[in-house]
Amino acid sequence: MPKRVMQGVVVSDAADKTVTVVVERRVADPLYKKTVRRSKKFAAHDEANACKKGDVVRIQECRPISKRKRWEVLAKTATEVSS
Repeated sequence: MPKRVMQGVVVSDAADKTVTVVVERRVADPLYKKTVRRSKKFAAHDEANACKKGDVVRIQECRPISKRKRWEVLAKTATEVSS
């Protein structure tokens, strides 16, 4: 079975070798059929502590590393510009 891969934005890099990534997806509202944004936070393993807050990263499903970490950082895509 292939591992899931998602893309999101790093919102926290305070913990050692861990980043918190927010993944946003768009879904249709079941009643009104309007597209709404849903987001979820994932704790991802960052072995090199390379990711910083605001980076756009790809995360991949992996074996359980700790109680909350089941994802690992694959690659840093870009840096999001905040206004």
